[in-house]
Amino acid sequence: MQREFAYQVVYRYLEGLIEDVGQGGPPRLPSLRVLARRLRVSLATVQAAYSLLEHEGRVLSVPKSGYFAQTATRRAAPGLAGRVPVPLLERALFAQERRLARSRLPASHGLMRLRQALAERYTRSSRQCWQPEEVQVGPDVQAVLETLLAALALQGCTVLVGSPCCWRLLRWLQQAGLRVLEVPEDARGGVDVETIARVLGQEQVSMLVMPSCLGMPTGRLMARQEQQRLARLLAQQPVWLLENDLDSEHCFTTPRCSRLRDWVDPRWLLVLGSLEAAVGAEAPYGYVLSRQLAVAQAFDRRAFQLAPLRQQALAQMLGKGEIDEALTHVREELRGRMALLCQQVAACLGTQAAFSRPEGGQVLWLKLAQPVPCNLHLAEALGPTLQALPGERFSVQGHYRQYLALSWQGGQLQLLVAALQELAVLLKGGGR
Repeated sequence: MQREFAYQVVYRYLEGLIEDVGQGGPPRLPSLRVLARRLRVSLATVQAAYSLLEHEGRVLSVPKSGYFAQTATRRAAPGLAGRVPVPLLERALFAQERRLARSRLPASHGLMRLRQALAERYTRSSRQCWQPEEVQVGPDVQAVLETLLAALALQGCTVLVGSPCCWRLLRWLQQAGLRVLEVPEDARGGVDVETIARVLGQEQVSMLVMPSCLGMPTGRLMARQEQQRLARLLAQQPVWLLENDLDSEHCFTTPRCSRLRDWVDPRWLLVLGSLEAAVGAEAPYGYVLSRQLAVAQAFDRRAFQLAPLRQQALAQMLGKGEIDEALTHVREELRGRMALLCQQVAACLGTQAAFSRPEGGQVLWLKLAQPVPCNLHLAEALGPTLQALPGERFSVQGHYRQYLALSWQGGQLQLLVAALQELAVLLKGGGR
């Protein structure tokens, strides 16, 4: 018991230092020996705390240089990899952790409580009923996906993906050694069920990857009729369905029973999700729901080290409805920000770009009058105000060269207008 208490002391102390970095403090953290002397604990205890923070992405270990704090701002990846900042939820998470730390409740069962909370969150009916042992949690989405694919022995197999698709997910599938085939949307922007059926009949496909309800980067909600048609097709095919539920929390409005998983055979269903989308960068955990024993065994073997107190705090927030309540405000903020972005894009780009207003998310999917110039360095040209990625990045086969994905994190309107005006000049001048 003393070892666990000592680890918690070090972990909390480092959290305070990381918070100071977010407010302008030095990013370098104390060495193992310095911290062990300062807190009068063993080197192993300090190493354990640092290792957990590394798994959470909050600390970076640089060989021969030491440990450095990774705040939410410093962790943000270039392009559109970052999530919507939700400081309200992060503050609530910290407050919940402080309450739990002051209580005498054991934090060692945090993982089981989080799995229980997620199972209850995804249970919608007697048919769609999940148990805690069917929910597997990892330090991030990539680690969860890698473990899942290895558990199902899918390396070298063929996976069919609805396109365009989240570029990170595409890269992870490729890195896992899968052969990725794409099925673009139909002429109306919907799911092309006929083409999916044809490919399933012609190719030996092991897994289909489709959004739960919100397709990204298009920001389009999948209609219930499309979900049902796809489910009827899959009922005739022994194919795993990996339902991408990473972005569903950011639907502006979501009708009841509008998830793809509501219509498919649960025996072939895999649901991939993340707490980061709901809570923010302080909860980067990914998770997968699966009824396959091999998946549970694979996660047991990996034995991911996750902070028990943080998991228990997240479980409490889910169970009490705090996350759902805060998400209501997040969605309203996203909706308003997207409406303003659409308005300014229409005013600044005019006939240079066409788009449909998204039904969720923070990405505006533009179709340009001309393909994006290959020599156009968007990040350098637009600065930090407006983030942009060329559409071909959302395809492994180089499609969507005439598309652009825009993301605006909010801020001063005049900076957004200036960035869009610069983009208009660049597109008109061919990137010169």
